[in-house]
Amino acid sequence: MIELRHVHASEGLAGFRESPLYAGFDPVCLEQHGVDLHLLGLDDAGEPVARCSLWWRRVPEMPGERLGVIGHFSAASREAAVAVLEAAFDVLRPRGCSLAVGPMDGNTWRRYRFVVDPGSEPVFFLEPENPSEYPGYFRAAGFVALAEYTSALTEDLSLQDARIPGAIARLRAGGTHWRPLERARFEDELKAIYRLSVISFTENFLYTPIGEAEFLAQYRAVEPYLDPTLTLMAEREGELVGYLFGIPDLNQARRGEQVDTFIIKTVAVLPGRRTAGLGSVLVAEAQRIAHEKGYRRAIHALMHDNNKSRNISGHYAQTMRRYALFQRRL
Repeated sequence: MIELRHVHASEGLAGFRESPLYAGFDPVCLEQHGVDLHLLGLDDAGEPVARCSLWWRRVPEMPGERLGVIGHFSAASREAAVAVLEAAFDVLRPRGCSLAVGPMDGNTWRRYRFVVDPGSEPVFFLEPENPSEYPGYFRAAGFVALAEYTSALTEDLSLQDARIPGAIARLRAGGTHWRPLERARFEDELKAIYRLSVISFTENFLYTPIGEAEFLAQYRAVEPYLDPTLTLMAEREGELVGYLFGIPDLNQARRGEQVDTFIIKTVAVLPGRRTAGLGSVLVAEAQRIAHEKGYRRAIHALMHDNNKSRNISGHYAQTMRRYALFQRRL
């Protein structure tokens, strides 16, 4: 029998911080992520066996639906998972939610999606992980896939897209140029990236705005691991019009391997005819630079299957891993 508790603030988890279920989880996230309610499932001995957080006030918009978001999920068994997820549905329904979506820690700027097809490649740096059982736990509670995502691998950085030289010439003729990120101006560079991101990502699936402070905090955390030459800043008339955020796969070093892979984590471009083709150019340029620096492979990370970045990646890379975001009709 699973006992369910409602937790409204981080203090309510004070007695459970040493539990394996909360390993690596900072209860302060309840406040930092604006959680509306945290659910905790306890076994007969009073030990945590499942948890999740719920959001229904400030959530992504979907036409014709009112979403309830489920994140911060962890469970020790299928039974416990289903119990806490069913309890989540019981909370979300009377709040007027028509569709439960997860896993998502409140919005898509934070951790979301499950790995559903791991492939054979090891986990790369900054890639979200989950126990292989978790997608099955969600399906057992009635969830089905809402959106699918892919990471792809190119093992030959000398590959070229025949369209790129023409696109480079056209963009440069129109006044667009690109350069490496300037680490000495890291804070200013991040602020420019933020301003562009909130415009570029507006049409992304389940987009929600994020405050500048939270955005800067996320990217400051990875500054020590950057190779600035792998992050490209595209400008026109002194204004940022596109960027590519790349980073070495430092998980290779942690496994005792040579770091010969870099990760294309984010590509963003302002909409409009004057920037057409810029995303493809930035990917090609990043791969060229990486090849010259001795990298052998590139991972095009976490692309929505219907996103333009997936089309760009298709010229170079093959799928290495698949992910899914799930939905459940309430």
